[in-house]
Amino acid sequence: MTRFLRRIWSRYPKLGKGRRKKQKWRKPKGRDNKMREKRKGYPVVVSIGYKRNSDKRSDIEIVSNLNDLNNLSKEDIVIIGKIGKKKKIEVLKKAIEMKIHVQNLNAKKSLEKLENFKSKIKNKMSTEKSLEHESK
Repeated sequence: MTRFLRRIWSRYPKLGKGRRKKQKWRKPKGRDNKMREKRKGYPVVVSIGYKRNSDKRSDIEIVSNLNDLNNLSKEDIVIIGKIGKKKKIEVLKKAIEMKIHVQNLNAKKSLEKLENFKSKIKNKMSTEKSLEHESK
C-alpha cells in the first residue's frame, strides 16, 4: 500500500516515522513543485485509482476485544485495532485457535514477541522485589 506523505518529510524530524499525528497529507500546490508535476524520482501524488475496490473495503473488520472476534467467520479479513498488550495477547490466541487470518500482523510471531516481553517484565519485577526484601 502506498503511503502519501509531504514532499520533503525526511528533512524534518517532527514529520518522521515516529510522529504519526504529524504525518498529514498536503497537496503539492507550488509553481515549481516537482511532485505536483508528477516527475520521476519524487513521491507519488494521491490520484484516482489508488483506492481499493468497494467490495474489498467492506469485508475488513476491526477487532478491539474478544467479543468482536467471536462474531466473525473464517473468511473475514481481520485487523487488530488499538488495544493494549494484555488484550492483544488474548485476541491473538483466540484468532489462532479459530484459524482467523489477521491482516496487519503475523499472529504467531507477534504472540511470541509479546509473551517474551511479558516474561521479561515479570522477571524484572521479581528481582526488584527480592532486592527490596534483602535491603530491609
